[in-house]
Amino acid sequence: MKQLILDILAFFYQPFAKVMPFQTFRYIVCGGGNTAMDILLYFISFNFILHKEMVHLPFFTISAHIAAFLMAFVITFPTGFLLNKYIVFSESNLRGRVQLVRYFLLVAICFLFNLVFIKFFVEVCHFYPTIAKILTTILVVCFSYFTQKKFTFKVKVQD
Repeated sequence: MKQLILDILAFFYQPFAKVMPFQTFRYIVCGGGNTAMDILLYFISFNFILHKEMVHLPFFTISAHIAAFLMAFVITFPTGFLLNKYIVFSESNLRGRVQLVRYFLLVAICFLFNLVFIKFFVEVCHFYPTIAKILTTILVVCFSYFTQKKFTFKVKVQD
């Protein structure tokens, strides 16, 4: 399956070969696909599952836009890690569990960025939640790419 995905990406990479490295293209496509799925899941959760209503739990209440974010996150965290580990940054020679821990730390930071930016855009700027999610995603994706390349999935220099 991995090779099939890489072959398909290589086929579509040709027009972009002069503009960007293959790894960047893989990140854009895989990350873009996972991000599109994240936004779609967010939209469906917010509008059709939660019906834009607060989620009342036994000890606290969560706003619909944050609950929708959490619902999408549960699915896109594992898919994002697997795509990055096996498709985008497959050259990394760090151990899988080290990558997973680092990925989890990065995602935790991005998770906090998402919470802060979504709350800011919705509650302070009064943007529609899906627009707020898209703007937040753009900011977080830029930070995430460079962090993954230089930290999470870096290639360790062999002595």
